[in-house]
Amino acid sequence: MKHLLSSGDLSLAEANSILDLADQMQQVQSRQVKKLPVLRGRTIVNVFFEDSTRTRTSFEIAGKWLSADTINVSARGSSVSKGESLRDTMLTLDSMGVDAFVIRHPSSGAAHQVANWVRAGVVNAGDGQHEHPTQSLLDALAIRQHFRKLGQDGWAGKRIAIVGDLLHSRVVRSNVLLQRTLGAQIVLVAPPTLLPTGVETWGVEVTTDFDQVVADIDIAMMLRVQTERMTGGFFPTEREYADAYGLTLERLNRLKPGAAICHPGPMNRGMEIASEAADAANSLVLDQVAAGVAVRMSVLYHVLGGASEGIPL
Repeated sequence: MKHLLSSGDLSLAEANSILDLADQMQQVQSRQVKKLPVLRGRTIVNVFFEDSTRTRTSFEIAGKWLSADTINVSARGSSVSKGESLRDTMLTLDSMGVDAFVIRHPSSGAAHQVANWVRAGVVNAGDGQHEHPTQSLLDALAIRQHFRKLGQDGWAGKRIAIVGDLLHSRVVRSNVLLQRTLGAQIVLVAPPTLLPTGVETWGVEVTTDFDQVVADIDIAMMLRVQTERMTGGFFPTEREYADAYGLTLERLNRLKPGAAICHPGPMNRGMEIASEAADAANSLVLDQVAAGVAVRMSVLYHVLGGASEGIPL
């Protein structure tokens, strides 16, 4: 695998290969010495043109635990702040012999453009409102582990609701693509003003009534309301949004036995998710964070050409 730009690029076999290796990589997290020598001598540059805590930190930890040399570059500390183009910046870095780039950029399609320009492998860590493939993979790992704890294997017959600000979310697109590949049934839930244009062509169920589906889902994936991307009034008030589309205590109690809660973070407690739901026993929020490092270790290993060689754990 040369790049990871979109969840839609992954076949079922490739997705399962990444998840299976991530399962093994999680063993490293419980060790006192969290180092594998498999990417020694490789150089990974994390190029982040947007602020990030979870994604940037987990990619940095993943690279270091695989013994790669990991370097962080941000827009504020680069020549981009002086007016240099993205293309010139990436070509400059690529000419230094970098093996892989992890890039986050506010423009949709930026990661695909970079992959056309550079020699190194490229991992999309989020491009505008387009995609975030490693987020969908870590979500899938946490969900798969939850199903296995229940004695269930696979996504067949599973119903996953993705609820909230679908319009501004890159997580929803990646999750729809990956979860459909894995075999899940997807239902998208949002107010009409927060439904993406063309969502009816995505091949999934769409509804504006959360209460209609809440008792019949296996996973409730709540998305953050991205007020920083909003330029108009998409709903009357925060309270009314929470009443209609939040995972409230009342809706938490209506989830069927065995159903679990996901949220890619950061959370707006009291808006899209009540604290009782975020901290509930069936919440996978912290499992998703823990899965992030293991998934990104697996992705970097696949992109840098080691997936067929076996890995000494």
